[in-house]
Amino acid sequence: LLLLPCFSQEKKPTTTAATFFSRVSERYASINDYVANITIRSGKSVQNGILRYRKPNFVRVDFYSPKGQYILFANDMLNIYLPNLDIVLSQKADPSSSGANLATGAGLSLMKRSYVIAFETDSKPHPIAEGSREMAVILSMERRNGSEPFRRLRVMISPDTNLIRRIEGYPVIGEKVTFDFSSYSLNPGVPSGFFVFDPEHTTTILNDFLYME
Repeated sequence: LLLLPCFSQEKKPTTTAATFFSRVSERYASINDYVANITIRSGKSVQNGILRYRKPNFVRVDFYSPKGQYILFANDMLNIYLPNLDIVLSQKADPSSSGANLATGAGLSLMKRSYVIAFETDSKPHPIAEGSREMAVILSMERRNGSEPFRRLRVMISPDTNLIRRIEGYPVIGEKVTFDFSSYSLNPGVPSGFFVFDPEHTTTILNDFLYME
């Protein structure tokens, strides 16, 4: 009688979407500040700029196109400067008011509270777009209630860095908005002066623009 050795075959633990998202959240929690390129697409509109983030909740996007336009989120105040109209839209708001804010520690905390998080298919990296050779882990998020501006999010995360590469937001009204993040520079020491709102005296400020009729 030939006796063969018996080897136990232990299954590798399955990575859940919650576990993976927690790992990404911890990654962002360890970042004090960063600089990255950002591209925002909605319909035929394409905006390119540079994003600066500083912990805990300071984000500024300076656009190359349209030139001179910027978005500034400092704590709970959102300011958007429109150079073609020479006006600033100002609003007290939460991080979800600007999709660019979602790629921060505070933004990920908001996703965890406000969205049901799942893998779109599985935990393996998939092409970031059809025909693309770039791979990302893709999460699908459905909002828990009706208070968030995006009813659904697709969040694509680099498997090499655990940093957000792309967010696709599907609003209740309007077209899909895509936020691309690339060329991250982590902890370069972004000065706090970048996030001080100091409009020129000629600029008109429209407050509470989200509620204007």
